[in-house]
Amino acid sequence: MIPRTAYDWEITVFSPDGRLFQVEYAREAVKRGTTTVGIKFKNGIALIVDKRITSRLIEPNSIEKIFKIDEHIGCATSGLVADARALVERARLEAQINRLTYEQPIQIKALVKKICDFKQTYTQYGGVRPFGTALLIGGVDDSGAHLFATDPSGAMMEYKATAEGEGRDAAIEYFEKNYEEGLSRDDAIILGLKALIYATEKKLEKRAVEVGIVDEQRKFRILTDDETEKYFEKAKGE
Repeated sequence: MIPRTAYDWEITVFSPDGRLFQVEYAREAVKRGTTTVGIKFKNGIALIVDKRITSRLIEPNSIEKIFKIDEHIGCATSGLVADARALVERARLEAQINRLTYEQPIQIKALVKKICDFKQTYTQYGGVRPFGTALLIGGVDDSGAHLFATDPSGAMMEYKATAEGEGRDAAIEYFEKNYEEGLSRDDAIILGLKALIYATEKKLEKRAVEVGIVDEQRKFRILTDDETEKYFEKAKGE
């Protein structure tokens, strides 16, 4: 009988019960990350993160959890931020290659597939490890607004609203009870913040919140601190 540790050493070998332990460990890294939520509204997507500021000496703006990939696409991360940054650079490269080759912005689903294919290769070959991060990728293209969640294994799924990180289960439970089709942008952001507050057991600080949106104008942007604070106070008040 081969001990479990032998399967821990070699990422490309399945255990007798069909598991890849290194992939499961990468998922645990995601679960330990800060809570990230994404929500679809009418003609757009909102991404909201808890930056989890652990010290009053930290400059909140130095913590990056939401990234712009292309003019019409953004992503939020939960897990190892350094791993996410490498994936974001890969995604930006793929988006620019598409613009240069076809002279048009890349479709959201096509980009997500490319990133997931890249992530999957890190579960298949020796000498590497899976990326310990999950990305929520949202954007608007010719087919409408799309929100995808990517897994360390390279799996992908499209959602109307979802979450990753430590408070994932609680946030999804909140969405399942309260999400409705056709939300306005403001209502979606407030609902997302409520889910994040619920998932963090009301310990969320306003200075730790960051919100990114892309709407029918197809311009992804991160809200200013003042804009975010207004939404946060309204969500917390309700």
